[in-house]
Amino acid sequence: MIKEKVILVGCQLQTMEDDHFQYSMDELASLTKTANGEVLIDCIQKRDRPHPATYIGKGKAEELLNLVEELEPDIVIFNDELSPSQLRNLATILNVRIIDRTQLILDIFAQRAKSKEGKLQVELAQLQYLLPRLAGQGISLSRQGGGIGTRGPGETQLETDRRHIRNRIHEIKQQLATVVSHRNRYRERRKKNQAFQIALVGYTNAGKSTIFNRLTTAGSFEEDLLFATLDPMTRKVLFPSNYQALITDTVGFIQDLPTTLVAAFRSTLEEVKEANLILHIVDSSNEDYANHEQTVYKLLEELEITDIPILMVYNKIDDAPGSFVPSSKEDYIRITAFSKDDLKVLMNRVENFAKDVMNHYYVQIPTDEGRMISQLKTESLIDKLIFNEEKEVYEIEGFVLPSHSINGQLEKFAKRG
Repeated sequence: MIKEKVILVGCQLQTMEDDHFQYSMDELASLTKTANGEVLIDCIQKRDRPHPATYIGKGKAEELLNLVEELEPDIVIFNDELSPSQLRNLATILNVRIIDRTQLILDIFAQRAKSKEGKLQVELAQLQYLLPRLAGQGISLSRQGGGIGTRGPGETQLETDRRHIRNRIHEIKQQLATVVSHRNRYRERRKKNQAFQIALVGYTNAGKSTIFNRLTTAGSFEEDLLFATLDPMTRKVLFPSNYQALITDTVGFIQDLPTTLVAAFRSTLEEVKEANLILHIVDSSNEDYANHEQTVYKLLEELEITDIPILMVYNKIDDAPGSFVPSSKEDYIRITAFSKDDLKVLMNRVENFAKDVMNHYYVQIPTDEGRMISQLKTESLIDKLIFNEEKEVYEIEGFVLPSHSINGQLEKFAKRG
């Protein structure tokens, strides 16, 4: 696949520290790589605030025009969300295809979406982004063909008028409502099955899918790319005690995530709301890890996920710089996803946490209650199971979720014992 040649443009505002701005530009380069682009050069300007008409100043725009004429890039990508008028003015000046950070992220999501819901949500976000920008992008939108920033809804829709796009948005919302109701039914079924649920969240490329795959052997897409996972995936995971829990891998978070995407993926991240425990995976080899943590917390707040316990998991600790210091004041663990021993330690921590939130029980069950014994083996976390020959009963000690329907039966056997 031929890579597209790209010039990146960034505007460092007074309020932005040098390090933070550089990380942001590095991230834009990573996003470009994920979208199959090759960065030719960065074009950077320091300003008090973005120019209202062209984002960068007049002199910088001329400098950028010279770079475009000299390097002949396929596309120029801006490290911010451009207004419709800025997009229009820059297209007139530079005479080259221009997209902003938001459109680049939307484009990557369009490549990554595999499920029907994921594709619908990406299309919805793209159309909502494009609607106010139709006039400014008329020339580039009418051009057929692929390339960064053109994947997704399909050019025919983008060439039509606003009314057509509004109709399409309405259609997608109706289809999504159906898909969401299906998922709610699955979720209700899972609730009835009463499994302990774990959700993996974290900044994009923190290693969530790697951990997910090592724990479940599920084969979730795993690569050193931003947004390698888009569609949430739930699988069974075994605790050291052989108790069967559920674990969900979610889409990676990113700073300055387009608001259209936060809204569109709200339902995708609903899975997290059902969790008994959130594992917040942090890439400790990334020097901007503290900012990544804050981005995740901020987005969890936006999604109103604030009352679920979180265990911080600092991943890639073997590549962490010497200066790395865990910033979490809460419970945390340091691991390398490729170490079996580290994953065992992680699962022991998760199991101990599960025990803390479950009800402890001790029962003596007669041998003719085979069904009850079988149910306890599959639906509770068993610490001890021995056969008492003298009494001809099974002595079972373990833990069960407080909301599980089996609690009532356990009380009966506990009284007998």
